[in-house]
Amino acid sequence: MARVPSRSRRARAGLAGAIALALSAGAFAQQSGNQVYRYEDAQGRVVYSDRPPPSDARKAQAKRIGANFIETDVVPLATQQAAERYPVTLYTFACGDICQSAEGLLNRRGVPYSTVNVEEPANAARLQALTGEMTAPVLQVGDKLVAKGYNEARWTAMLDDAGYPKAPPPRRTVPGARPPEPPRAETLTAAPPPKGGEYPAQ
Repeated sequence: MARVPSRSRRARAGLAGAIALALSAGAFAQQSGNQVYRYEDAQGRVVYSDRPPPSDARKAQAKRIGANFIETDVVPLATQQAAERYPVTLYTFACGDICQSAEGLLNRRGVPYSTVNVEEPANAARLQALTGEMTAPVLQVGDKLVAKGYNEARWTAMLDDAGYPKAPPPRRTVPGARPPEPPRAETLTAAPPPKGGEYPAQ
């Protein structure tokens, strides 16, 4: 669990964090395909974007598109029912491995969730009112279930109790699609030595 930094510390760390995030995102995209986000905006419209959803987005999901597969857009009925009864909200910020692990757990299970960036003053006030503290990440499942700090076993149990499936639906393979072939290595053949050639006598 990490403490939310003050505004002055956030200002000093903002540029360095943005550069590090851009570099890590670029390296990840090269290794594992392009990641897109699906969410509902404040007007209820479904949005697809390569940028993380805003703090007021609902039902946010991260999807990965590779060379020979796409992640399905079909949400299982059990997930829909759980999301209606116990919507999930993740209070987080750029706190490094802890917050990334928290998001990774939700994404691996295919859980729709709303992200609240607690570095924004209004969202920090929401976090303070909910938990009485200024530490994150925090998982809220429904109106009453709140887990302060990332604990995989506890978060998993909360999601299980809420009825969320333990795994997302399988990926749908694109018919006829093939991963890009690596470039072929070119073999260089040395030219044969000249026949009967001798250095002239000095």
